[in-house]
Amino acid sequence: MTLLSLLVIFIVASLVGYKVISDVPALLHTPLMSGTNALSGVTLLGALTITALATATGYRFLGAVAIILAMINVVGGFLVTHRMLRMFKK
Repeated sequence: MTLLSLLVIFIVASLVGYKVISDVPALLHTPLMSGTNALSGVTLLGALTITALATATGYRFLGAVAIILAMINVVGGFLVTHRMLRMFKK
Protein backbone atom coordinates (compact mmCIF):
# COMPACT_ATOMS: atom_id res chain seq x y z
CA MET A 1 0.00 0.00 0.00
CA THR A 2 1.18 3.48 -0.69
CA LEU A 3 1.54 6.20 1.88
CA LEU A 4 -1.39 8.11 0.37
CA SER A 5 -3.75 5.14 0.66
CA LEU A 6 -2.67 4.56 4.27
CA LEU A 7 -3.34 8.21 5.09
CA VAL A 8 -6.78 8.05 3.44
CA ILE A 9 -7.64 4.94 5.48
CA PHE A 10 -6.45 6.68 8.66
CA ILE A 11 -8.50 9.82 7.97
CA VAL A 12 -11.66 7.86 7.12
CA ALA A 13 -11.26 5.67 10.21
CA SER A 14 -10.78 8.77 12.37
CA LEU A 15 -13.91 10.43 11.01
CA VAL A 16 -16.04 7.29 11.39
CA GLY A 17 -14.69 6.72 14.92
CA TYR A 18 -15.48 10.30 15.90
CA LYS A 19 -19.02 9.99 14.50
CA VAL A 20 -19.64 6.72 16.36
CA ILE A 21 -18.32 8.01 19.69
CA SER A 22 -20.11 11.35 19.46
CA ASP A 23 -23.46 9.53 19.17
CA VAL A 24 -22.92 7.48 22.36
CA PRO A 25 -24.90 8.76 25.37
CA ALA A 26 -22.84 10.20 28.21
CA LEU A 27 -23.87 7.40 30.62
CA LEU A 28 -22.28 4.79 28.36
CA HIS A 29 -18.91 6.49 27.81
CA THR A 30 -17.19 5.02 30.88
CA PRO A 31 -18.30 1.38 30.37
CA LEU A 32 -17.55 1.72 26.66
CA MET A 33 -14.06 3.03 27.41
CA SER A 34 -13.25 0.25 29.85
CA GLY A 35 -14.66 -2.36 27.50
CA THR A 36 -12.56 -1.20 24.58
CA ASN A 37 -9.27 -1.22 26.49
CA ALA A 38 -8.61 -4.73 25.19
CA LEU A 39 -9.21 -3.53 21.64
CA SER A 40 -6.77 -0.68 22.21
CA GLY A 41 -4.20 -3.21 23.38
CA VAL A 42 -4.66 -5.15 20.14
CA THR A 43 -4.21 -1.91 18.20
CA LEU A 44 -1.00 -1.27 20.10
CA LEU A 45 0.32 -4.74 19.30
CA GLY A 46 -0.54 -4.25 15.64
CA ALA A 47 1.25 -0.90 15.56
CA LEU A 48 4.31 -2.43 17.21
CA THR A 49 4.37 -5.29 14.71
CA ILE A 50 3.92 -3.12 11.65
CA THR A 51 6.55 -0.64 12.85
CA ALA A 52 9.02 -3.45 13.47
CA LEU A 53 8.50 -4.72 9.91
CA ALA A 54 8.62 -1.29 8.26
CA THR A 55 11.50 -0.75 5.85
CA ALA A 56 11.16 2.94 4.98
CA THR A 57 11.88 5.71 7.47
CA GLY A 58 8.54 7.41 6.77
CA TYR A 59 6.64 4.25 7.61
CA ARG A 60 8.64 3.85 10.81
CA PHE A 61 7.77 7.41 11.78
CA LEU A 62 4.07 6.79 11.14
CA GLY A 63 4.35 3.56 13.13
CA ALA A 64 5.90 5.45 16.03
CA VAL A 65 3.04 7.96 15.91
CA ALA A 66 0.55 5.05 15.89
CA ILE A 67 2.28 3.49 18.91
CA ILE A 68 2.17 6.78 20.83
CA LEU A 69 -1.52 7.35 20.03
CA ALA A 70 -2.44 3.77 20.92
CA MET A 71 -0.60 4.08 24.24
CA ILE A 72 -2.41 7.33 25.02
CA ASN A 73 -5.67 5.50 24.35
CA VAL A 74 -4.74 2.54 26.55
CA VAL A 75 -3.55 4.71 29.45
CA GLY A 76 -6.58 6.97 29.15
CA GLY A 77 -8.86 3.94 29.22
CA PHE A 78 -7.24 2.64 32.38
CA LEU A 79 -7.49 6.06 34.03
CA VAL A 80 -11.17 6.34 33.17
CA THR A 81 -11.81 2.81 34.42
CA HIS A 82 -9.94 3.54 37.66
CA ARG A 83 -11.97 6.73 38.14
CA MET A 84 -15.20 4.83 37.49
CA LEU A 85 -14.30 2.16 40.04
CA ARG A 86 -13.43 4.83 42.64
CA MET A 87 -16.95 6.22 42.29
CA PHE A 88 -18.39 2.96 43.61
CA LYS A 89 -16.20 2.82 46.73
CA LYS A 90 -17.41 4.33 49.97
